[in-house]
Amino acid sequence: MAGSSTAEGGTPPGASRRGGISAFAISLNVPDPEASAGFLTGHFGFVTEMQDDGFVSLRHPDGGSNIIFLRTGLPTFRPKERAGSAGEGLLLAMVVDDLDARHRRLVDAGIDVRTPPETEPWGERYVQYRDPNGITVQLVQWV
Repeated sequence: MAGSSTAEGGTPPGASRRGGISAFAISLNVPDPEASAGFLTGHFGFVTEMQDDGFVSLRHPDGGSNIIFLRTGLPTFRPKERAGSAGEGLLLAMVVDDLDARHRRLVDAGIDVRTPPETEPWGERYVQYRDPNGITVQLVQWV
């Protein structure tokens, strides 16, 4: 239709046909955001996109969602009743091409291994590490 402000099918330009979400992030409350951010930048190739007191937003140059670390107890956190630490029961999982080679480099760097490499019957090979705030970082390779 001439003069229309929507793309084919009635979707506004720049919007997804599935709700207009163009990116997303996961935000984790931790006692020391800079320590967790340093762990991911130093060992896994993330880069800092934004940073302020008690707040660090990371992205990976290869894509994916952002990971944000917030200092536990920030007065601006909402809802306040959910402002506790993120560590319990959480895994940050990343898919890699060569898990064993990466694992050797990380062990050589002195990283804290939580679960050594294992292969599940369904073809998932994984390893888990502990970041300075107790967050479990898991690498996965499909074999």
